[in-house]
Amino acid sequence: MLDRLTSADFSALLQQTFRLSYHPQAAPLDLALVEVSEWGEPPQPGGRRPFSLLFRGPREPLLPQRIYTLEHPQTGVLEIFLVPLGPDDTGQVYQAVFS
Repeated sequence: MLDRLTSADFSALLQQTFRLSYHPQAAPLDLALVEVSEWGEPPQPGGRRPFSLLFRGPREPLLPQRIYTLEHPQTGVLEIFLVPLGPDDTGQVYQAVFS
């Protein structure tokens, strides 16, 4: 399913909350989708343009890079590799890249 998602699928969800599960015995975290960016060459016919997503969550806990389960009412359950980029003024920023 991830290979069919495009930046347009996520652009409609900007500033919305995704629920992230990171440990079976910990409460899920809420991450806000704060940016959707396309990059790279235009897609070949039937392909997609590479894009990235930036999510903002709480400062703590700082999550290591790995695959996480993210849930949203419109996308359902997604397994996405997130990389922590560091804190900003309001929380911790994580990136997901789709190529």
